[in-house]
Amino acid sequence: MEDVTDIGFRMLCKRFGASMVYTEFVSAEALVRSIKSTVNKLTISDEERPVGIQIYGRDVEAMVEAAKIVEEAHPDVIDLNFGCPVKKVAGKGAGAGMLRNIPLLLDITREVVKAVNTPVTVKTRLGWDMNNLIITDLAEQLQDCGIQALTIHGRTRSQMYTGQADWTLIGEVKRNPRIHIPIIGNGDITSPEEAKQAFDRYGVDAVMVGRATFGRPWIFKEMRNYLDGREPDPTMDFKWKLDVLREQLRINVERIDEYRGILHTRRHLAASPIFKGIPNFRQTRIAMLRATTMDELTHILDEIESTLGDGKTAEE
Repeated sequence: MEDVTDIGFRMLCKRFGASMVYTEFVSAEALVRSIKSTVNKLTISDEERPVGIQIYGRDVEAMVEAAKIVEEAHPDVIDLNFGCPVKKVAGKGAGAGMLRNIPLLLDITREVVKAVNTPVTVKTRLGWDMNNLIITDLAEQLQDCGIQALTIHGRTRSQMYTGQADWTLIGEVKRNPRIHIPIIGNGDITSPEEAKQAFDRYGVDAVMVGRATFGRPWIFKEMRNYLDGREPDPTMDFKWKLDVLREQLRINVERIDEYRGILHTRRHLAASPIFKGIPNFRQTRIAMLRATTMDELTHILDEIESTLGDGKTAEE
């Protein structure tokens, strides 16, 4: 979720019904060295609470020191990322790379919990690969370290984001009578129906939505309506959703600057499902991703709206 869950996007997700939001993950080493771009990720707002700040690293002292720095930003939880599978993180032993060194993973967790007063949580995966599905035992060990909640992504590190997330072990952890902390399930929750199924079938305490939020912060409103037994909101048509993306652009430009605000927003525009099904959209998508000014990007969005003109969602 790096370069995705900036404060502007988190505020939109919160407005549309997210129970909790998380910052982009923060490198403990960079935080300890006071790298400005990393320190900036600690900026949170009372309007988005409860909010978690997530850190990652492979060194006990650095993780403890980073957690103390994070605590000064007053998040509601400090989340330890033991799940990121990307090579530049896991390949260096951090993120999901910690799943190859469980004693160190537990040592980091234990020491961070002791060092801060803020609740500490963990996000991890089923294991390093299919031959090392260790999450059922690891969940108990992490709970013994003093964490307050555990998020489990239903894939191994070796799977990255391929294949289907396997929720069976997530359900097994949740059903373990020795587990008393909240268990949050993660992986392939892309629709309200899938969210409900996760609650009903696996009994998790919460569902974490990741990639499905790209260009779609309103997914939480869709899920809320479905889980509460309400009909889909007819006002959430294509124009409404496009206006949300316009607002996201404005928020990012105002909170960061025009250049970086556009960079943050373009990633969401590229992934947004509202443009699927629009005929001959490839060149327009390329133009969107090449836009360098707010006026240019706004003009492209205006042209898309005027071309459709009927208020229906592009998916329809």
